[in-house]
Amino acid sequence: MLHIHNGDSTANTLREFEFPGEHFAFQEVLMGGPAPSGLSQEDWRQTRARYLAEAYDLDVEECLKNLIKQEAALEKFVDHDKTILWFEHDLFCQINLIYLLDWFTRQEKSNAKLSLICISEFPGVENFRGLGQLTGEQMASLFLDRRAIGDEQFDTAAKAWAAYCAPDPRRLVDLMGQDTSSLPFLREALHLQLERFPSVANGLGRIENKALELISSGGTTFKSLFPRFGRSESAYGLGDSQLWNELRRLARVTNPLIKIGAVSAHEVASSADLEATLELTETGRAVLAGHSDFVELNGIDQWLGGVHLDDCATNWRWDAQREMLIEGSR
Repeated sequence: MLHIHNGDSTANTLREFEFPGEHFAFQEVLMGGPAPSGLSQEDWRQTRARYLAEAYDLDVEECLKNLIKQEAALEKFVDHDKTILWFEHDLFCQINLIYLLDWFTRQEKSNAKLSLICISEFPGVENFRGLGQLTGEQMASLFLDRRAIGDEQFDTAAKAWAAYCAPDPRRLVDLMGQDTSSLPFLREALHLQLERFPSVANGLGRIENKALELISSGGTTFKSLFPRFGRSESAYGLGDSQLWNELRRLARVTNPLIKIGAVSAHEVASSADLEATLELTETGRAVLAGHSDFVELNGIDQWLGGVHLDDCATNWRWDAQREMLIEGSR
């Protein structure tokens, strides 16, 4: 029996609990960086390795080796009679989940039975944010409630992954008009993804806007900001390194929105520093208030799945009032 976990925390919890089976943590951040369609397997690996190395201050060759090693570990599912995927409702998990399910559609499944444990709450756990909050006994109790993964789930995931990797974000909008109930948390995750596009109000996505709001209201160190962000925006499922990368992007542009510590914006450390101080600049306050626009001030070079937002591409924006994605300027 093979267990594919959404991270080391849950894998280690069940290992320590001595829950039967082999426990494997899938380690990718597919909600971050480029995920374009149409690449060969080798080009995909190279693209993801370059992103992970840059985003998390890692060696690119080591990232590449780890991706290859991870693929090899996944391929061993055929050696098991059962494969169970352990994931959550948040965007981070849902993007990784549809990638994996799409990957399985292209494998020779043999007689292996696949099932899914995917939850958004747990009895007695207030402010549930993820499986990492649970004890081994609590996690083990979920095993009997696992759901078989069949053609319906595979089909929905394949469509969702193709839409996520498409260069035109309207593919996501189209998918939301279809029945995705076989993966019950997917629709909300797709909506959260659309809210990451630059707002018509100020050129920032929901994650960046919330971060600025929290800094403005007292989250003046990363140590204090991160838990507040996690409580407010748990549906995104960001770890500290992912939130740090969002903040770093706002500090490294020509017209920074925040100051981090006492260093130059271009010398900001590449990994989360819990003691780093955070302060809005005048520009940051103006953008947060909607008086200035981040993209107009700084341009844009950002990947959201398969959509590359840059100064030469279609300027996709999210209109929160009308709950829709639009083309054009603010």
